[in-house]
Amino acid sequence: MTTTTRFLRRPDARLRYEVRGSGPLLVLTGAPMSAAEFAPLAEALAAEHTVVTHDPRGISGSVLDDPAQDSTPELRADDLAALLDELGAESADVFGSSGGAVTGLALAARHPGRVRTLVAHEPPCLELLPDADDQRAAVDDMIATFHRDGLWAAFAKFMANAGFEESEPSGAPEEPSEQAVADGSRFFAHELRGTTRYLPDVVALKSGRVVVGIGAESGQLVTYRTSVALAGLIGTDPVEFPGEHGGFVTHPGEFARTLRKVLSQTQE
Repeated sequence: MTTTTRFLRRPDARLRYEVRGSGPLLVLTGAPMSAAEFAPLAEALAAEHTVVTHDPRGISGSVLDDPAQDSTPELRADDLAALLDELGAESADVFGSSGGAVTGLALAARHPGRVRTLVAHEPPCLELLPDADDQRAAVDDMIATFHRDGLWAAFAKFMANAGFEESEPSGAPEEPSEQAVADGSRFFAHELRGTTRYLPDVVALKSGRVVVGIGAESGQLVTYRTSVALAGLIGTDPVEFPGEHGGFVTHPGEFARTLRKVLSQTQE
């Protein structure tokens, strides 16, 4: 499947995005995940959809004019609305995972009518939890650890708080790329706090088509709890997707089948 790489100039950034396939427009978005991490899923969907993936602002090929600028769900949502404008699209289906799911929630609230169906897969909306105060403190500690002890010490705390089982010794992966270090550093310094403290506009979400996705193997994760909480607030049941938090990476074919089914059901 041919993939076209393009760039969109925003007032404060140059955003990189990719287009592949044909059919109804479907945007896949993450935060801080780049377009590359969605490529297998995009390939699996491109036979039936025009699939758009992108590097969120400040990540990978999307470069900010001010590298010290924080990334918020609202800014990322406005980027997606501008991307739809660039593509000449009045609306699109949107699949967002993790921080990208939070971006999608902000897009649906800030730009009514631009999202046909939003599938929000495991959004880390920690403010919805009964222990939100503890979660907020944990995030602040991760960020302080990053500034004091470095990326991999912060990442170890992030993974532990998220609920992932430690299968390997904590610390840096073998020979991380410069881009991985840069993206991870930006995540802790400029993105994590704003994403996890976003409070969804439940009234706005109830007026649109919003599906909350949850991993079949995510029961131990904090994002399982946030997903259940969000689904309850908007009055729907979460939809199970293959794998856990990164199921779109580990099970792209199965994940694509589930996503196609969800989109077809919501559009009937």
